[in-house]
Amino acid sequence: MKIYVLVKPNSRKESVEKIDEKNFIVRANAPAKEGKANKRVIELLSEYMGISKGNIALIGGATSREKIFDIP
Repeated sequence: MKIYVLVKPNSRKESVEKIDEKNFIVRANAPAKEGKANKRVIELLSEYMGISKGNIALIGGATSREKIFDIP
């Protein structure tokens, strides 16, 4: 299943907000440099969904705020 995530890096408060079945807004406290925000978003999504980090793959938007993740 593909999900679409709007990432807001450098947020004071971390959260995962579900907009609908496939769209999320994720606020991460990590900076958008050297992939740190991407890693933190994967960690937050895995906690929110109750799945392992290894099951979440970034398939689009690595350098954009709008990302696409594949979740089995």
